[in-house]
Amino acid sequence: MLPSVTSPRRPVHTYSIVARDPMTGDLGCAVQSHWFNVGAIVLWAEPGVGAVATQSFVEPAYGPQGLARMRAGIDATAALAELTAADAEREVRQVALVDASGGVAAHTGTGCIEAAGHEVGDEFSVQANMMASAAVWPAMARAYRDGPANLDLADRLLAALAAAQAAGGDFRGEQSAAILIVDGESTNTPWEATRVDLRVEDHPDPIGELTRLLGLQRAYDLMNDGDGAVATGDWDRALINYAEAAHRAPQIVELPFWHAVALVNGGRTDEALPIFADVFAREPRWREAVGRLVRANQLPDSDALIARITAAH
Repeated sequence: MLPSVTSPRRPVHTYSIVARDPMTGDLGCAVQSHWFNVGAIVLWAEPGVGAVATQSFVEPAYGPQGLARMRAGIDATAALAELTAADAEREVRQVALVDASGGVAAHTGTGCIEAAGHEVGDEFSVQANMMASAAVWPAMARAYRDGPANLDLADRLLAALAAAQAAGGDFRGEQSAAILIVDGESTNTPWEATRVDLRVEDHPDPIGELTRLLGLQRAYDLMNDGDGAVATGDWDRALINYAEAAHRAPQIVELPFWHAVALVNGGRTDEALPIFADVFAREPRWREAVGRLVRANQLPDSDALIARITAAH
């Protein structure tokens, strides 16, 4: 049963999308609202289980309870039917679920504030309430369904949010946005299966800021993959990933610093020195980090080598 309530919960009037990527099996959801910290109560996902978006006069319990039902093998349609049947306030709720098989179900109660509605497509659902017009959720569906084939799930989810805003979006304007993507396979280590988990809590352009943060995450993902390559001795892959990470986020001085460290540890100091010089020129404090890495056994303990590095200019 859902928690017993005598009045509707917080009025999180918004637009969102839930989807399963048919190519990778990844499960994701994204949201934008004129409401602070919207991602914390609207978006729910679990690897190999499904994703849920719960909004309007929001009942957060739809998230964990929807996931629990899908985890038990109940499909999205049956899970949603159980949830709404147990909710005396279902007519002011809006909720959508997608399960690990791509099954989708959505509900827009008759008490949701206009313009309100949803559209269920092939392995996705878009839903919105208190919109500027009824054109919003169809625009989201088109953007997600008909976008370029080379876009990954994160880009397609953000494209749907951007299309909603272009069609008028939330009647009240913009404030916060979030995106959550998990692996399509269940795991005993779910913290390792979260692909994207980003939130913009309060911003004049939350979708634009979310897009910027996704770009940063991709740069850091490349750094992490480079670290993994170093651990297995695959220096070629590591250096390619480090270089690409620095290229994607040139404003983050730390990224080329670790690229240069990897070059030194790979016996390619001459290639590292110009990178160190650029890093030290932009942020001199990184020169001090060299000695710290030596003491932590992350750089060779060679006075001559360290002198070459710290003298780079």
